[in-house]
Amino acid sequence: MNPNLWNLLRTKRFLPLFLTQFFGAFNDNIFKNSLVILITYVLVESSELSPQMMVTLAAGIFILPFFLFSATAGQLADKFDKAKFIQIIKFVEIILMVCAAVGFYLENINFLMMVLFLMGTQSAFFGPVKYGILPDQLHPHELIGGNALIEAGTFLAILGGTILGGLLILTQNGIVIISLLVITFALTGWICSLFIPPAKAADPGIDIKYNFFIETYEIVQHIRTNPVVFRSILGISWFWLFGATFLSQFPTFGKDIIGGNEQVVTLFLTVFSIGIGIGSLFCHKLLKGKIAATYVPMGIIGMTVFTVDLYFASGNAGSVDQGELIGAVTFLSSFAHWRILFDLLGISICAGIYIVPLYAIMQNQTENSYRSRTIAGNNVLNALFMVGSALAITVMLSKNFSVTEVFLTLAILNGLVAIYISRLLNAHAIFD
Repeated sequence: MNPNLWNLLRTKRFLPLFLTQFFGAFNDNIFKNSLVILITYVLVESSELSPQMMVTLAAGIFILPFFLFSATAGQLADKFDKAKFIQIIKFVEIILMVCAAVGFYLENINFLMMVLFLMGTQSAFFGPVKYGILPDQLHPHELIGGNALIEAGTFLAILGGTILGGLLILTQNGIVIISLLVITFALTGWICSLFIPPAKAADPGIDIKYNFFIETYEIVQHIRTNPVVFRSILGISWFWLFGATFLSQFPTFGKDIIGGNEQVVTLFLTVFSIGIGIGSLFCHKLLKGKIAATYVPMGIIGMTVFTVDLYFASGNAGSVDQGELIGAVTFLSSFAHWRILFDLLGISICAGIYIVPLYAIMQNQTENSYRSRTIAGNNVLNALFMVGSALAITVMLSKNFSVTEVFLTLAILNGLVAIYISRLLNAHAIFD
């Protein structure tokens, strides 16, 4: 592995930002998964809706702010010192986590849903400045490595937060433990943000416009004037649609197709998250710091190949016993199951190779004065693609598609996107 990648973690230019982002993603997922578990097992009786409907509603509530506030967030991030802006956002997170602790203690689902919406809002404001500040703090040849570490850290934080929230919330004193953890991590993230070096305001003369419909439209139209950036953003948005499909269907895949319990689902999530991290870091080694789309087609084609094999491997996994669900140890005793894990690892490694250059190209090819607004537009399109994924999955399942057939459909569509990516991105262009 290129040692320069790890040297970034020793620099004040990058380490505080990396830790701030890591603790933020970790906290988001501790809270979200704790809330999902509470809804499913504890708070269901206090709601008029089914647990499935409430979990779906919670996902929608968290993603809605990305449509409502990303345009405003991008403008503010371009107008002010990004480091100071991050510090304000992370301080707000502390307040929100205190509110979350109160909601957990009261077991008030409506209050917790309000906190979830505010957390989504905080994430919507953090997104543009998080990626927008990287080119301010890093040299061009460090962008691939910086994005690789951010992506690896994000998915490991998602993994750790999801597992920790799920394991602790229903234990004795679980609510107290979770409450203390989210407040502590929020405070830690804010302290880390105080060490992020100042970043000169990109465009201090911006006249902030708060009509998110008009401003979002204008941002997207501006992005479309730069074909390389726009196509990179479409590629990034497809990555989040692809990943959201797998992450959302792991519980059903593990239970209904494999016959596994929550240990098997956690194993799938672990392998997938680690694979994204491996692929992201391996991409840095392949590119050696060059900002280029050279391996993007290889990554997305690999995602299709391994997903198709997952479809066939799942058919050979054996029939699901209607009795007791198997745990991770029993699952790992079958060679056919190891093939499934190999496919999931292959899918996620290829996804990591695919996504890192696209983020770096987007950052590098956007003018400095408009970078955060461009990333805000990216976040809106990411959210739109993920909502589209949820709607498409709902329709397919209503038409009696199995989860593996959903995966196969995704693989076919991914193959078509691979053709699009290969044609529209000059794979051998170097952008630094």
